[in-house]
Amino acid sequence: MMARIQLRVSPIIPTIASFLLAALWALSVFAGWGLEAFCQGGESASTCSQRLGTVSTVSGLFAALAASCTAAAWLIPWSRQDPRTFGRVMGAGVGAWVVAEGVLFLGGLMAR
Repeated sequence: MMARIQLRVSPIIPTIASFLLAALWALSVFAGWGLEAFCQGGESASTCSQRLGTVSTVSGLFAALAASCTAAAWLIPWSRQDPRTFGRVMGAGVGAWVVAEGVLFLGGLMAR
């Protein structure tokens, strides 16, 4: 008979990951990091900025989902009390942040 090994991860680790990804996304969208990274080439800055704005809007949908999942993991009592549910909701939040960052990055590359 095989014994099951249960590995527990502190809830602080995915929370910190979520906050770091949120900060990276916010700086890329609101602080001009995205413009610096993707709008330095030969095309006019206003055209690139408009395209990047559209990409940021699409990425923002995933960012809103990610922020909602992160908040739900901590604020909804049934999520906070059950470690498996907390892990799933927080994992969905971190996954949504990764998708939001990916959309922003790939969209920025295409905006060039």
